[in-house]
Amino acid sequence: MATKRIPLSFRQTIILISLAILGAFSLGYIALERGETINAMWIVVAAVCVYLVSYRIYGLFISNIVLKADNTRMTPAYRRNDGLDYVPTDEKILFGHHFAAIAGAGPLVGPVLAAQMGYLPGLLWILAGCVLAGAVQDFMVLFISTRHDGRSLGELVREEMGNVAGVIALIACFMIMIIILGVLAMVVVKALAGSPWGTYTVGFTIPLAFFMGVYLRYFRPGRIGEVSIIGLVLLLFGIVSGGWIKDSTYASWFTYEATTLTLFIIIYGFIAAVLPVWLLLAPRDYLSTFLKIGTIVALAVGIIAVRPMLEMPALTKYVDGSGPVWGGNLFPFLFITIACGAVSGFHALISSGTTPKMLANEDQACFIGYGGMLMESFVAIMALIAASVINPGVYFSMNAPLSVLLPSGTGDLVQSAATVVSGWGFQVTPDMLTNIAHEVGEKSIVAKTGGAPTLAVGMAHILHNALGGWMSMSFWYHFAILFEALFILTAVDAGTRSARFMLQDLMGIAFPHMRKTDNLFANLVATALVVLMWGYFVYQGAVDPKGGIYSLWPLFGIANQMLAAVALLLCTVVLFKMKQQRYAWVAILPSAWLFVCTMTAGWQKVFDAKLSFFVAASKAPNSQLALGNYINGVLTALFMLVVLALTFFAIRSALNALKSDKPNVNELPYEPFPTKPVEIK
Repeated sequence: MATKRIPLSFRQTIILISLAILGAFSLGYIALERGETINAMWIVVAAVCVYLVSYRIYGLFISNIVLKADNTRMTPAYRRNDGLDYVPTDEKILFGHHFAAIAGAGPLVGPVLAAQMGYLPGLLWILAGCVLAGAVQDFMVLFISTRHDGRSLGELVREEMGNVAGVIALIACFMIMIIILGVLAMVVVKALAGSPWGTYTVGFTIPLAFFMGVYLRYFRPGRIGEVSIIGLVLLLFGIVSGGWIKDSTYASWFTYEATTLTLFIIIYGFIAAVLPVWLLLAPRDYLSTFLKIGTIVALAVGIIAVRPMLEMPALTKYVDGSGPVWGGNLFPFLFITIACGAVSGFHALISSGTTPKMLANEDQACFIGYGGMLMESFVAIMALIAASVINPGVYFSMNAPLSVLLPSGTGDLVQSAATVVSGWGFQVTPDMLTNIAHEVGEKSIVAKTGGAPTLAVGMAHILHNALGGWMSMSFWYHFAILFEALFILTAVDAGTRSARFMLQDLMGIAFPHMRKTDNLFANLVATALVVLMWGYFVYQGAVDPKGGIYSLWPLFGIANQMLAAVALLLCTVVLFKMKQQRYAWVAILPSAWLFVCTMTAGWQKVFDAKLSFFVAASKAPNSQLALGNYINGVLTALFMLVVLALTFFAIRSALNALKSDKPNVNELPYEPFPTKPVEIK
């Protein structure tokens, strides 16, 4: 098929040039303005301009010139249409499904933590990383999987780089998935610890999802609009009634320490993964998708309406790596910390999972893959703004570990936190911390590590003011907590099921009957093992005196970005095999950058005298924390070896591809669409 070139009309050219100029001016104003606080609106304008121009120019360049997407070529959704997994789906519906699957804690928490170094470094990496790396990976893996009949990432590596590389990739994908799920769940636990309102509201969504599932399946089949309205009304009731619970004698029923919540979320994860999809996951994912996109759009509109000023400096003194929230210099740890807001290896698992099995047309891969990542990056921008519009003293009082804010271990925590943080140069008073806690309906906001509570405070501030004071700050704070919890739990739900399938594939090598997904015993055993493994990391974070984030988020970031590097290595090999090596730089450049970042970060977390997990283990106050740090260090070293091994196989495969004069990619041969139309769901 000839390469498609879609020329720009004169009107489109003028619009794109105008957007490029506006975006460049906004970024220049943000980066160069000194001595005055910046209006957050400029960040929204800059981001939207960058996304629109990048999608139209770079995204479609990759689609039409590099990959040569063919809208006459049959997709797996048509070839294997079974009404279950393989279903041709409307691109707007599939965009929502894909976005719900990829959007987890990363774009919410990473930018909040990155604000420790100021808003400017995080902003620049979120935009550049998304456009040049994250969106490229998501789009290309989706396209490649579609051409390979919907194969998973591990299977794609095996087909294009060899059996040994495929086994290594499959094991690495499973291990990285476990770490990702553990850290995602830990963020929820940290946000709900000691919060009866938050715990009640999030718990309320479980019977609500059951009700919606039963309602749609048995009482009113097909009435999606009807059940959506009922679900939304009941969801808002759950938030409001949480305030009543907090002020009642029943508050103690919903007030738990992090360790107890860890047990609850492990039990929940097991039940959610073994129940029928229609009963819990489907209605919750459906409800959360509307909540996710609606809240982010409302937040963006609120920022434009309120035009809040950025309180956080463009750069803080912590670019030197001495920050209290997380350790490490700007390079490489800022890029590791932001994680999913710019690029996420987890997305490669989704782009080679359910999404390619539902793609109706190859041309839609750019909109769903590249466009979906742009949407997630915009979520990260909103999170960065929310963290930057609150007082820096409040920010550090919330995110610094308890052991840092209360060095003696006893005394008045609020007073001690105000003294310690003010000593860092960020003025805050005990009254400020107490008043904010009262406004958001919590006993305390000090040492509420994990990023989620900070984001909730920033979101509550923006939404409360944007709506002219409609509803209290406490309502919006717990609305934000619910938004974050649903954002994350949908990823935990789907990820646990995906990890179960991976584990069953691995166990099936030795015990073939364990590979059968319709075997109840195999399903229960695999699910139990998966939730216990990621549950260990949740518990490790719950008992960590530094809040868990300080040690586990770097491990999460390193593992996640290493997986992205592996996915981009696969994309590079496929381009060589397609005889499109002159465009291989599209994947090589971001892959090389991620390789350098992750290997540098990994080296420091293994060998650096200050940052090493092993050094932290030797100084741990008890054997439990020591064991956790030793495990983190061993996993980091193992992931480094995996990346080195797969880099070797990728280079070998690319060099072998150059020896052939013809394309030798292992994709299915061209097959046109059927002449008889197939219904798009």
